[in-house]
Amino acid sequence: MLKRQKYLVLYNIRSSYNVGAIFRTADAVGIDKIFLVGVTPCPLDKFKRANSKISKSALGAEVSVAWEYRKTISPLLKKFKKDEVEIVALEQSPDSIDYKKIKLTGSWVLILGEETKGLEDNILKQCDVVAEIPMVGAKESLNVSVATGVALFEFIK
Repeated sequence: MLKRQKYLVLYNIRSSYNVGAIFRTADAVGIDKIFLVGVTPCPLDKFKRANSKISKSALGAEVSVAWEYRKTISPLLKKFKKDEVEIVALEQSPDSIDYKKIKLTGSWVLILGEETKGLEDNILKQCDVVAEIPMVGAKESLNVSVATGVALFEFIK
């Protein structure tokens, strides 16, 4: 039986600290690979120097979790579709559903977007499902690293 693969895509997430925190959570839930896309900072720069901000919040998870940088997201989404990987976006949208109602049975990828703008409509249209964490307080959203943790621990149940 093939192993169910679990991936993350961090799309244009600007904060190295958020990226590091997501690496740490990814390690905790057994994510197979993180794809860093666009302006998202990488654990190592092009000269193989460590990003100290990512290292500080990841606490070594940037080494234990596989990662890959991609300049653009479209080819990556096409590959996931071809490989029959269920594509889930975490975003507030008119078409989103409560994240607790999502049942992932095969391989899947969770896409997280830029901290203030989120994911663009053209990306959401390529997703199989858009998940949302309902908010009851005055704030409209959680920090991207916190939201990632909330969703991931639900999805691995």
